[in-house]
Parts: sequence; structure tokens; C-alpha cells
Amino acid sequence: MEPRFGWLTPDTMGLFTDMYELTMADSYLRHGMNQWATFDLFVRHLPPNRAFLLNAGLEPVVYYLLHMRFPEESLNYLREQGIFSDAFLDYLRHFRFRGHVWAMPEGTVFFPGEPVLRVTAPRIQAQILETFLLNTVNAYVTFATKAARVVIAAQGRGVADFSPRRDHGTDAAIKVARASYIAGCVATSNVVAGHLFGIPITGTMAHSYVMSFPTELDAFRAYAADYPDNAVLLIDTYDTLQGARHAIIVAKELRARGHELRGVRIDSGDLVTLSRQVRRMLDEAGFPNVRIFLSGDLDEYRIEELLNAGAAVDAFGVGTRMGTSVDAPYVGGVYKLVEDEAGLKMKLSTGKVTLPGRKQVYRFYENGRMHHDLITLADEPAPPGGVPLLQEIIRDGELVTDLPSLSHIRERAAQQLAALPDPLRLIHVPEDIHYDVRISPALHDLRQRMIQRTREIEGIG
Repeated sequence: MEPRFGWLTPDTMGLFTDMYELTMADSYLRHGMNQWATFDLFVRHLPPNRAFLLNAGLEPVVYYLLHMRFPEESLNYLREQGIFSDAFLDYLRHFRFRGHVWAMPEGTVFFPGEPVLRVTAPRIQAQILETFLLNTVNAYVTFATKAARVVIAAQGRGVADFSPRRDHGTDAAIKVARASYIAGCVATSNVVAGHLFGIPITGTMAHSYVMSFPTELDAFRAYAADYPDNAVLLIDTYDTLQGARHAIIVAKELRARGHELRGVRIDSGDLVTLSRQVRRMLDEAGFPNVRIFLSGDLDEYRIEELLNAGAAVDAFGVGTRMGTSVDAPYVGGVYKLVEDEAGLKMKLSTGKVTLPGRKQVYRFYENGRMHHDLITLADEPAPPGGVPLLQEIIRDGELVTDLPSLSHIRERAAQQLAALPDPLRLIHVPEDIHYDVRISPALHDLRQRMIQRTREIEGIG
């Protein structure tokens, strides 16, 4: 069998693009239109019940930009399509990204209309990148934002990513693990993600393990014997309260051997009532430090309900609903031309008007909390007190800054999320709650002039 499933390598990255990106690029080449151009990647609107977005995915974007190629196998495939010019295929043979990239660092909170990534490059290069950039950033931002909301809802309790079995394929599962760790999750059950990124890995046991032994108590004893310092027992296979009694028996046996039971997990039933009953049983038996983990179709909404109802819980395992971002499964990021050597560019489509020119975004704080953002032209003087969000990442195709470690990205995300105004941290976001994103007077005036000029050029009444 040919190894077609480990497909995303430097040799295949170039083909990860929509067909029309290549046909447009070939047409640009035929018409001598490969001058430098600037594209912005931004999100037009927030998904339902979201008040912010959390940026993630920049490191894989950088890897792609530095390594994508069109080897002979890819060129032969494109030649077989019978539509591309020989000159274009030769251009792709020598393809290397030679442009400039400015971006918000991973772990930065951002809002609609703000460029999170800016690419300036020869037009063909900038055009071909679109599909990969949007695919990567949209996915990572979707996952990171969902996970951030789950972490906020947990109110300081640990959240572990339990999602790989329900994620949309292996690639998504790895992205979810990385994005959710950035957003504040403490661990993942995804072993390969732990290996690749240094994320702590965690796990308990499945109901099948318990059912594989003659009795639940036999299963608990076997697991505790194998992992005496890291045993978390799943107690709801048959009857949760009886499972708790069996866990207490094993906890006493472990203590007699100089070890402590780490925790119990409840995955079904009335989690509020059961967790409180189990907590009381553990405390009365002398095990107040045995932690209670809750899992089972959880997300930020369910976690908020559980805590408001008084559930006794120390940590959550969150899977399907977080890994698929079930209530908002996509972010509508777009990638639009804003400037080229012929001048500034903007789109006038109804509901899709863009801001022309290269831009910077500044954030202003008040009493340690985000107060408002200001989008300016890139060459405007920095406004006093504003913190620039877009940073230079790649210049002339070369990385010009050290990419931060995942732990540093995670720290930035925690700081950013802590600085959100309280209304933006709500799990149920009222429709009238919006963060204040402003545009500078110079950009406002430019936009108005560009609208009028474009209407005149295109003969729009």
C-alpha cells in the first residue's frame, strides 16, 4: 500500500491549495502581473455566542511558508491537468516564499476586522498561500477560542482535552490538543500531541477495562497495583455510589502500602448529585485529597450549569463538544488584497467592505483590562499608550524573530484572557456586548476616499 496518509510534507505542501489559486496565479504570470501585493487575513464577524477570538496557528503557518515546494512529482501532476502554461510550471519549480509577514503572536486575543496576519509578497506567491493560511488559522482559532471559553467556565479547575476520538480526523485532533493547551487546558489524552509539543498527557481508564475483570473491585485493585501513584478510577460502570465504595476500599489498601489514590472519575448520570455524594463519602472515609473528575459530553455551557448547581468537582475531562467546537464549528476568516504596486485596494461588496492599505492594530488598557483597540495605517505614528499587536515575523522570506515556546504562548494567552473585560468573559454573551474596535481618522478618511474613487472607476451609481 502506498503511504498516502502522511501527506503533508514539504514536497506536498505546495499542492494544498484551491484550484483557482493556481489558475489565477498562472493568469497573473501570463499578463506580467507579479508585482508585490499585500493581503490581510482577518475575521469579519464573531461566531455565535462569542465575544472574542484567540489567535493560534502561527507556528505551522511559518513552517509552511519556509518549506513549501513544488517538486517534479507535483509539477507532473499539474502538467497532466492540461491547462497550465509551461512558463508557470517552470515558475513553480523554483518557488520559494520571498515575502514579508507581520502577524499577531499566538495567544493574542483579537476581534473582527483586525488583521491577524499580513502578507506582502510577489502577487503569485501571496495568492497561492491563501488556502493553507485560511485553513490553518481558521481551524486553530476555532479550537483555541472554544477551549478558552471552556477554561473560563471551569473557574480555575483543571480542564483536560479528551477529544481525539471524536475530532474530525487525526490532523484536527493534533491541532485541537495544541490549541487547547495554548488556551489553558492542563493536559491532553492525545499521546502523539504530547510527544510532538511537550503537552502533559493524562488518562484514567475506560468502562471496557472495568468490565474486563470479574468484578469492579478486581479491576480497581489491578489498576492501583500497576499505577499506585497515579490511579484515577472510573466509578460509574455499574453503579456510581457502589463504585465509590470500591474506590474507598482500594484507597485504604493503597495508603496501607504508602501510596494515595489520586482520584475518581464520573462520566454519566446526575453529575451534580453524584459528585456531591461521592465527595461526602470520600471525606468521611478520610480521603479529602482524592480528586473528583467529571466528564461526559461537557462544554462551557454544561460546566457553567454544573458549577452553578454546586457540583463537587476538581477537574474536567472535555472531549467531543470542545474538540469539534460543536456550537460554533468554524471561524469565517478571509484573506483579502489591500494594496499592490498600482495602489490601495478595497472590496465594496455588501456586508463585505474591506479596509485598504497595510495596517497596524494597537491595544489600549485601562486598570489592567483591555479598553479598546485602534486600527491604523502601518505608517502612521504610534498612538501614545497603544500596544502594537502585529509583529514582524518574516522578512524577504527569512525568519527574523525567534518563535516562542508553547509554554510562553500559553502564558501570553492566560494574560490576554485575564485582561478581557468581564462582560467578554461571559459564557452566554448578550447581543449588545461588543468590544470597542476603532479605526484611526486617517484610515477612516482613506476608506471614504477609496469608496468614492472605486465607485467612479467602476461606474457605480
